[in-house]
Amino acid sequence: MERRQFLSMTLGALALAVVPASVRAEDFRKSKPAVWTAHTVDDAIMAMYGKKDLTMSNVKLTAAKVPSDSPKKAVASNGGAIPVDFSVSVPAKTVAVFQDANPEAAVCVYTVSKYDAMNYSIKIKMAKSGTITIVAEGTDGKLYAAKQTLDVALGGCEG
Repeated sequence: MERRQFLSMTLGALALAVVPASVRAEDFRKSKPAVWTAHTVDDAIMAMYGKKDLTMSNVKLTAAKVPSDSPKKAVASNGGAIPVDFSVSVPAKTVAVFQDANPEAAVCVYTVSKYDAMNYSIKIKMAKSGTITIVAEGTDGKLYAAKQTLDVALGGCEG
């Protein structure tokens, strides 16, 4: 085999390995505009999925810090950058983040496949205390969810 033929075959194989086979993402702002103007979490979930019956399992959510004296409520010291970590343990088609502290309830929606990592770490803004809801649309058609109530400290400091 000639050197040039070998190099071209090698570069071609590397290009196929680096370039993803297909990129699949839906622009939900265009296909479902009512999701992004909904003022309540229930309305946003209904606009996104056409139903709002949630199964509270298979989704784990942790937002901000949970003080030792209040194990149920987390406290965010800065409403401008609240850390939100969540994971989904079932095969899903989409994963969405909603909150009820801002005028519009939808935060983001991810299109996922069976090959995607199902662990997420994002930061969101919340103008006041409220509840964060993560909804995963399973490949079985069910909506799996987790919710966490969060206190946002006024003035940018815990207290």
